[in-house]
Amino acid sequence: MTIAAHVDGVPAPHLRPYIRRYLGYHYRGFAPGVHLGLPSPDLTVVISFEEPTLVALSPDHAPSGYTALASGLAMAPAFIHHDGTQFGVQLALTPAGARALFGMPAAALAAAVAPLPLEPLTDRLRMASWPQRFALLDAALTRRLAPVEPAPELSYAWRRILRSGGALRVGELAAETGWSRRHLCARFAAEYGVGPKDALRIVRFGRSTRLVRDTHRPALAEIAAACGYYDQAHLAREWREFAGVAPSHWAQAEELPIHPSQEHVDAATLVV
Repeated sequence: MTIAAHVDGVPAPHLRPYIRRYLGYHYRGFAPGVHLGLPSPDLTVVISFEEPTLVALSPDHAPSGYTALASGLAMAPAFIHHDGTQFGVQLALTPAGARALFGMPAAALAAAVAPLPLEPLTDRLRMASWPQRFALLDAALTRRLAPVEPAPELSYAWRRILRSGGALRVGELAAETGWSRRHLCARFAAEYGVGPKDALRIVRFGRSTRLVRDTHRPALAEIAAACGYYDQAHLAREWREFAGVAPSHWAQAEELPIHPSQEHVDAATLVV
């Protein structure tokens, strides 16, 4: 028998500028395999309630196990090995959450997976109900909270990129901040780990993944047009870089059911 349970949790109001959503999941009885963790505008914290989460950043490397991990913005997928069972909670962080909760810029986690020493919290989460788990997370993260604001130009640039859906030129963004293009790119990459051009690509790609996994998926040419790609070939090239596979292949090959809200981004609620 297979189990596929998903539970959404909304962080306490004072945490929402830093944590967009709690995503509880429990999969059991599925065939072993490798789940692709695709790039998105969220930073990610994963806390496992059973076996460590096995993650590799390359298909050629053996995975490492993490009871709790954090990862940042990336331009390629993470390879999550599993035995058909996954049980834990994922936190969708804004870049401000990296500084406020872990004392580091999002750039420190870019294209990387870092262990988090959360064992006492993990033990309590494992034994609780889902409402209790979300309350425990609120309390534990509130104790860690130490907001540090980046330059206002960077905050503006990040929000502007999200709200544009990826349909924005870097020169236009630089003009809006009042910085030169070179200065914006250097400061943006130092804070977020990717430049503004790649951040725009990540946002477009995130939009395309939501449409590709839709039950009533539009034609790929329609998805390309809706997400701001030049054409279907442009969409396919971006998918090869970000996912390593064609979008149609990914939609058919993913063996674990995907939490539907993992791909929902309400730009109006996101704060840098």
